[in-house]
Amino acid sequence: MSSVIGIVSVALVASLFMSFTVGANSNSAPIAPAVGANALSTLRGALLVGLVAGLGAIAQGGSISETIGHGLVTGVTITPLAATATLLTAATLITIGNSRGYPIPSAFTVTGAAIGAGVALGGGFAVVTYARILGFWFAIPVVEGVLAYGLAWLLLDETVSDTLSIPLLAGGVGYTLANVQLSFLPAPQSEQGSIAGVITRQFNVASIGLGEAGTVLVGVVLGLLTLAVVYWQLRRDVRTGINRMLVALALVVVFTSGGSQVGLATGPLEAVFESSLGLPSLYLLALGGLGILLGGWFRSPRLIQAVAREYASLGPKRSIAAFIPAFLVAQAAIALGYPISFNKVMISSIVGAGLVGGSSDSAGVSTTKTVYTVGAWVGSMVGGAVISFALYHTLAALPGLG
Repeated sequence: MSSVIGIVSVALVASLFMSFTVGANSNSAPIAPAVGANALSTLRGALLVGLVAGLGAIAQGGSISETIGHGLVTGVTITPLAATATLLTAATLITIGNSRGYPIPSAFTVTGAAIGAGVALGGGFAVVTYARILGFWFAIPVVEGVLAYGLAWLLLDETVSDTLSIPLLAGGVGYTLANVQLSFLPAPQSEQGSIAGVITRQFNVASIGLGEAGTVLVGVVLGLLTLAVVYWQLRRDVRTGINRMLVALALVVVFTSGGSQVGLATGPLEAVFESSLGLPSLYLLALGGLGILLGGWFRSPRLIQAVAREYASLGPKRSIAAFIPAFLVAQAAIALGYPISFNKVMISSIVGAGLVGGSSDSAGVSTTKTVYTVGAWVGSMVGGAVISFALYHTLAALPGLG
């Protein structure tokens, strides 16, 4: 029994280490365009990354954690030893990437490591799940790049007024946020609720004959309010309004990144919390949120600088164009329960927006840096699986652990 407690303790420490690493790595990428556009300083950006991503981890992290913990291998339940092998492998590889200035994709690394440890445990391959996740991953660069390019082209078009295009985009983001599912909001038949849903029930909007359309109506109203606030800001001062819009979007995307990334640190321990500790997953998400907060505060400035300056130098408008597709894709991943790499999400958007010409504030896209990063993505997943497989067998062979 004491050996089981010891292994669970090591797994918890490994999860905290992994969440710290995620906070320093993946959650730093969303704030980078705002820093690159000089709307935020690097240190202030790192502070906000920790606070907002930690909140997002608790509010939206459950679905990704469930997939990592239960959906990647079949026929077995992940043990504390397998969870430890998964988390130690992934966190070590990501830390090495951090030290070299290359943001390693946490989703690829953790997914590979979880599969490697699960197979070493005797589990089978969840082929259907892999196909869905891989399809989503392959679609990300295309969808992100096209959307970011199109939005950047629109925002940089001098024939389209900033007081028209930017408020419209803000209204769309506001509508989406109103319908995002959050763990701390009540819902009658679900564990999570949305802002639009809560307002609909609070004011009994459905009673006027709209039914489910009442929630849509409330979402539209909240989107229009967001549009109006941004329009008012731009009418007062265009430059200040654009920068405030940029910072607000950055915080929204950082919040989303916390929800999508915490599951990479907590997912391997889902089964452990249920079977060995008998605790609800909210406690596990809180542990991950704490690690993300600390990682964002202490280690993210280096990665923020790397993404902001080395991949593409963006102005404020192109940064807005990069944020919106990243936010939409990440929220779709959370809704589907698919693990994603926020580095991949943000870099795809940054590259797409950075390819649009016609502005003197862009230094373009670093092709060499991008190619090296893609290589790191592929290598991290394959390497994570192999190393985790070997590490599990090594740990299992030690006296008192097997």
